[in-house]
Amino acid sequence: MKAEWDMATEPKAMGTRYRPAVPHGVVVMGVSGSGKSTLAALLAQRIGCPLLEGDDYHAAASIAKMRAGQPLDDADRWPWLDRLGEAIGVAAAGEAGGGTAGTGAGGGIAVSACSALKRSYRDRLSAASRVPLRFILLETRQEELTRRLVARAGHYMPASLLESQLAILEPPGADECALTLEATTAPDALCNLARAWLRTNSPADGERAG
Repeated sequence: MKAEWDMATEPKAMGTRYRPAVPHGVVVMGVSGSGKSTLAALLAQRIGCPLLEGDDYHAAASIAKMRAGQPLDDADRWPWLDRLGEAIGVAAAGEAGGGTAGTGAGGGIAVSACSALKRSYRDRLSAASRVPLRFILLETRQEELTRRLVARAGHYMPASLLESQLAILEPPGADECALTLEATTAPDALCNLARAWLRTNSPADGERAG
């Protein structure tokens, strides 16, 4: 059984009514500067569900490390992925405490922005969430990513760390339920493409996390 979407009378500024057969999460992933936070926020708004920003789940020490131009290692990332994954599962199940206020009450689906660069990181998120996850990878040329990062103000992630992220990026494999999109596409178009894909790739009854 696929989730049911009712788009017949959807106002552009409101969330789509969405009745998923199975609670699940959608993770918009990619390196810094790919636009994952922008797409995740728009997608959550259009669906009408909780939004979880991965940056909010980093430990203070990890943020300080990145601000100083030092890349995170796996010891930094594992507890972060566990915290975020658990929050995705809680929000998707509609329990209290998950997601950004004002973006929906949960009870079926939650959207998150998270780099999720390696397959092992995605597996860790899935295990911690205890719900099926769908991944949307945003990718584009390194030159464009660098341009965006240099122009971005007020974020702790320096452009100097982009190369280290690209070096470890493992695009989703054929056995992962994932969609890859060109990051330079307009946000509205990206959102429409993502929603169209989710309509035909939502989890069916009996699907488990991981």
